[in-house]
Amino acid sequence: MAHKVLLLNGSPNAAGCTARALREVEEVLKAEGMETELIHIGRESNSGCVSCGYCMRNGKCVFNDKVNEVAKKFEEADGLIIGSPVYYGSPNGTVLSFMDRLFYSTPFSKQMKVGAAVVSCRRGGNTASFDVLNKYFTISGMPVAASTYWNQVHGFSAEDVEKDLEGLQTMRNLGRNMAFLIRAIAAEKAKAGLPLEETGIFTNFQDGK
Repeated sequence: MAHKVLLLNGSPNAAGCTARALREVEEVLKAEGMETELIHIGRESNSGCVSCGYCMRNGKCVFNDKVNEVAKKFEEADGLIIGSPVYYGSPNGTVLSFMDRLFYSTPFSKQMKVGAAVVSCRRGGNTASFDVLNKYFTISGMPVAASTYWNQVHGFSAEDVEKDLEGLQTMRNLGRNMAFLIRAIAAEKAKAGLPLEETGIFTNFQDGK
């Protein structure tokens, strides 16, 4: 059975810089035998989390939009790549609202699914945005796929990104590393299962309770 990687394009532009970077990764993943699906979420009009608790009782977000649709695909996937342009030194607001709700509202374990972030900008703000997106993975028990540089491309248009040869090379190396990690985790999981994951301790520092 083929391993699955879900790619999310968080740019409003379905064929811009972020899409060009994701396409470079996707082509390598396919060549490595991965099944892929690229979903454009960047033009969704989605609310941020309103802390209503609906997902805790019902296993899905109260807003029945693209988040709940993607959640089902995320549960079945072995890897997730989120791509975003840089707005004011950070991922765009649509991506942040989407990711907050996607990760918070889904009750299934994300342990050992492989995550990766891809960011694009004209000049600055890439590394800060990259850090923000990776935190969704590291709080969820998801190993982060690395490359030979931070996963970023530069340019004002997809045509500009074509000239960023190092950025595209970084995307290809990311695809190979992600495929390797997914296969390695699957092999160890089949042999020995997943690592023990402790839960239940929630320290709030109020009288030690």
